[in-house]
Amino acid sequence: MLLSLVQSQWVFLLFFLYFCGIVADILEGTRLKPPPPNIIFILADDLGWNDVSFHGSDQIPTPNIDGLADRGIVLNNYYVTPICSPSRSALLTGKLPIHTGMQVDVIYGNQPYGLGLSEKLVSQHLNDIGYVSHIVGKWHQGFFRKEYTPTYRGFCSHFGYYCGHQDYYTHTAEEAPELVGFDMRRNTTLAWDTVGSYSTKLFTDEAVRIIERHDRTKPLFLFLSHLAVHAGNSYDPIQAPASYVDKFRYIENERRRKFAGVVAYLDESVANVTLALASNGMLDNSIIVFTTDNGGAAGGFNNNAASNWPLKGTKDTLWEGGVRGSAFVWSRLLRRSSVISTQLMSIEDWLPTLYSAAGRPLYCFFWSLTFSIHASFQEETFPIWDRESTESICGTFLAPIRLLLVPKFFTI
Repeated sequence: MLLSLVQSQWVFLLFFLYFCGIVADILEGTRLKPPPPNIIFILADDLGWNDVSFHGSDQIPTPNIDGLADRGIVLNNYYVTPICSPSRSALLTGKLPIHTGMQVDVIYGNQPYGLGLSEKLVSQHLNDIGYVSHIVGKWHQGFFRKEYTPTYRGFCSHFGYYCGHQDYYTHTAEEAPELVGFDMRRNTTLAWDTVGSYSTKLFTDEAVRIIERHDRTKPLFLFLSHLAVHAGNSYDPIQAPASYVDKFRYIENERRRKFAGVVAYLDESVANVTLALASNGMLDNSIIVFTTDNGGAAGGFNNNAASNWPLKGTKDTLWEGGVRGSAFVWSRLLRRSSVISTQLMSIEDWLPTLYSAAGRPLYCFFWSLTFSIHASFQEETFPIWDRESTESICGTFLAPIRLLLVPKFFTI
């Protein structure tokens, strides 16, 4: 009886919010809207809090990442999950992993499960409003049946790998001593021609090609899901070209020195993608998000050499070092820039944030999301990004309701 009453109250609230969203859009009138922005989402793997210099690290300079962070919004109170697959499921669905069955562990190569096919992913949400979606790099959401792979989940193309990591040059994935196999694909076809080429370069080059070939009459969603800085296979876990490692001779620890080379190549990748957007006239109407999927693999975890200082803990722990992520958002569409935000945000908040940034009425998305999680709605709250702001899309008394539903960063 009590449960039924609670559920009926939530249903009433949903109807009310849905109605308010419609009224707000009517009041907004026929205002001419700019074209939807391109969304470039760059996901680093296992990057630690102290592995980027915009957090004050004086050991590994990341000038290109820092340049965007300095002119964007640094997310200083931003949280992820402790390991890869759960974080990626939260990012893709806008839901906490406990609601999708992805909360237990990472997906290993021999495990017959994946992110449920009933889940609608960010790529599919954005495709519905005119976007063209591509993914480059790591998937890690299951591949035991083809329907679970990226090109069946809303992405027009996928160049990358299905498992959790790979050798940076041979592209073999060592899931266990007896479980090793080649894992690099173009869509669903094995890409044997990539053997010998460095993964970060391959993924960067593919991202640049996608940008260069993109039809600019349609908005682009590019999910660049790097291998870097995750460790490779156990026989050679930290791999970077010698020319990049040699830049850090002042780092005495050999493993940390190699790791710095991996980070430096990642930093260069961010620069090349940004330059490609500029060269193709897409940068002014683009949003670039940079984030890690979980805390850094510090203290030898996975044979890696990340640093989360001054945070306690490492990847796969619930300490801050495992769940507090390095992240920022950059765009010339930002209402404010060169800001360090201390507002609370979590990785599952990106989906509604980006959907709203695309200029779409959020009540449509909010409606489908809340009904797909049923009685668990109360746990899926969206943060209020600017609690002191009275600015709204429509400038009416409905503004606080709209602000409650989605983080509002952008001028769209």
